[in-house]
Amino acid sequence: MTPAIPGVRSAAGFSIKSGWAAVVLLTGPASSPRLADARRVELSDPADPDGRQPYHAGFGTARAAGPDLNRRVGSVRRFGRRAAAGVLREYEAAGHVLAGAGLVVGSLIDPAGIANDHIRIHALEGRLFRQIVEQAAARRRLPCLVWRARDIYREAAATLRRPELAIRTRLAELGRDARGRWRAEDKRAALAAWLVLAGWKPPSERAGRRRSAA
Repeated sequence: MTPAIPGVRSAAGFSIKSGWAAVVLLTGPASSPRLADARRVELSDPADPDGRQPYHAGFGTARAAGPDLNRRVGSVRRFGRRAAAGVLREYEAAGHVLAGAGLVVGSLIDPAGIANDHIRIHALEGRLFRQIVEQAAARRRLPCLVWRARDIYREAAATLRRPELAIRTRLAELGRDARGRWRAEDKRAALAAWLVLAGWKPPSERAGRRRSAA
């Protein structure tokens, strides 16, 4: 991990998958962020083969509601919160002043509105691991922002006022300082951290600002 620079804010980005997340720490300013850390964090116990998909009873089959499911989900929540909070705590202990955490997820659809059983249990697991990181950030009293993976580059172009190609080029450059892997999920985690540093606002708030200025 790169040492903190006094007076310079940092932000953590999480690209959340089923049972794990790519985590990237960027340090500001937003005009020229630098990579301070990149790693993979397990959000479910690697020793538990069912931890990554606790709502699955088998391929495409939902685990029945009841004590067994509650126990499995509770165990995943406890493990994941400790893991995510531990990373944030480590960053703060190293002197990084975190502006917040940015999360990239596959979907924000309410699982209750999904009729297909297989798709719904994937949505339940996606929501579970997102909430685990959100709760870990809340316990550290950090603001938490969330984007869908398919939206984040478009949102970044609007917020950073840069063409998407320029953003992708800069993310590739940041990866030169990474130790090991620097894949699509790592780049999205870095972009989430970058948007936190840039003070991203939802489109509705940006539109309200423009109307007020007019």
